[in-house]
Amino acid sequence: MIKISPKKIKGKWDDGYALDFHTVSSDYVGDDEYGHPQFATTRTAIGELLYQLKYGQDRSAIEAIVTTIGNFVREKSWPIDLVIPVPASCYRPFQPVVALAKRLADNLNVTFCGGCVAKVKDIPELKNIFDFNKRTKLLSGIFQVDGPKIEGKHVLLFDDLYRSGATMNAVSSELKKSGNPARIYALTLTMTRRHR
Repeated sequence: MIKISPKKIKGKWDDGYALDFHTVSSDYVGDDEYGHPQFATTRTAIGELLYQLKYGQDRSAIEAIVTTIGNFVREKSWPIDLVIPVPASCYRPFQPVVALAKRLADNLNVTFCGGCVAKVKDIPELKNIFDFNKRTKLLSGIFQVDGPKIEGKHVLLFDDLYRSGATMNAVSSELKKSGNPARIYALTLTMTRRHR
């Protein structure tokens, strides 16, 4: 199992955690030939596996990540009925969060609900928007929930990276408003060291 150091995350859910920080350190080492800053980055164990999966297309990382998440959820004794991935901010042919959420649902022997929350309008990628209030405003009204599938269920809302919490809060608000779940548990693999 991967060594993790879980961090509590607070928001519009009943309980939530990030399994660890994404990076240990990131040191500026100069600019490339185009004037772009370059960094020597050291990631946590789970951060490195996520990075390899997301940017290196290394799908062999899935099993180790899912085993770690599954063990963590069982240790928390969360009574999960559904695993819901946070909809992706941008299109990729391979969506790591969806792949991990499907495998996690299998690992926990619960239902994967990829269609429970849908993004109904496009917005700019949030990673380049640092103001929490601007992020929240952009996220207003972009998610739609399939309420009957969620009503009365214990939901695990799953994402890969927690930066400000704006996206997970927007999804959680919509789940509560349109789905009436019994409880919402939020879980991300990693979190940034700065959250706003």
